[in-house]
Amino acid sequence: MSDEVLVKVENVSKKFCRSLKKSLWYGVQDIATEITGRKFDHSLRPDEFWAVNDVSFELRRGEGLGLIGRNGAGKSTLLRMLNGLIKPDRGYIELNGQVGGLIALGAGFNPVLTGRENIYVNGSILGLSKKEIDTRFDEIVAFSELEEFIDAPVQGYSSGMQVRLGFAVAAILLKPDILLLDEVLAVGDIGFTIKCLNVMRQLADQCAVIFVTHSMQYVSTFCNRVMVMKQGQRIAETRNVGEGIEAYLALFAVDKNVAGTGEASIPLVLLKCQETNETGVDGVRVPHGASLLLEVEIQTHREAQLWIQIDTQGFVPVMASRVLDEQGDNLRLPSGRHRLKLDLGKIEFNAGLYSIVLGVSDPVTRISLCRHQGIASFQVVSNSVEWGYMVRNLTATITENSNEE
Repeated sequence: MSDEVLVKVENVSKKFCRSLKKSLWYGVQDIATEITGRKFDHSLRPDEFWAVNDVSFELRRGEGLGLIGRNGAGKSTLLRMLNGLIKPDRGYIELNGQVGGLIALGAGFNPVLTGRENIYVNGSILGLSKKEIDTRFDEIVAFSELEEFIDAPVQGYSSGMQVRLGFAVAAILLKPDILLLDEVLAVGDIGFTIKCLNVMRQLADQCAVIFVTHSMQYVSTFCNRVMVMKQGQRIAETRNVGEGIEAYLALFAVDKNVAGTGEASIPLVLLKCQETNETGVDGVRVPHGASLLLEVEIQTHREAQLWIQIDTQGFVPVMASRVLDEQGDNLRLPSGRHRLKLDLGKIEFNAGLYSIVLGVSDPVTRISLCRHQGIASFQVVSNSVEWGYMVRNLTATITENSNEE
């Protein structure tokens, strides 16, 4: 990592107005103030709010900053100021070197022109000659995987196709000193996502990258710094990626859902990290590779079987399991109240927030008697990356069993 500072942001703020009419009037006032050379009054006027408020940081060559926070936190507004699309109302931004930004789907593309024509137009805007663009053209098209559509108008491209072409132009044609990315991997398939991450790793040694994303897996994979924003302000900035992810996850609560016929219920759930001895229902911290033990109490009015699933924060399943008895067969619970212990084994997930889904179903008809989503949550503390998910069979130990008459 170099000592060369490529991005310097000092006390930057940007305000917007909730009312369109007032926004237009305030815009006229601000233009008049700027033309006459009068001093700006940066206090908030009626219906105005700070989208970004007093943010400062520096970024050096070789650093990747994960800019994270809830929707509306000011991340994209800050990125647009860095890219020169909007002016800050207060503060100072200094960028040293060539800037490549992909902060909107198809940013900078003329929808009427073809993909081929847009590559040459964007290259010309960046100051490259036709000969220079010619030498990289095939590489751009190959990276974007748009060979069949490169001579079709961009207005007919899907959002994923636009991102493919935009990323290829920004990363390959420009070779920037500063790369600004705003959720550009959210619409790509897994193959393109991996390709982009590999390019970003290669660029990391040569430039400074600011990456806005809601995927903590990408943050733990790629970024070596994290800044968390809330309501326009920086609430955390750290080189410890795990701490930054933890500050982000603290902004959210796991939603809980209950469904089924109502012929079963799960009145008690306890989640315990065996290495740290932490126990809880609303949240447990789990070091990467530590083991989890789940205790549940189930009340059912007919014979039933149990299944378990682990979801990401976005309710994407990463582990699904049948529950077996000690003989290795599907566990069948007679009607009554039962208390069980489930050893979930080692949790080798990426850093992030996860939750438990428990289901009780009829063993013959498979009808759901009870399904609890988000029944218990846990946070994995990890800097490692594991692509894919795990499927396991679990063995349950029944500690209490009270059959109904």
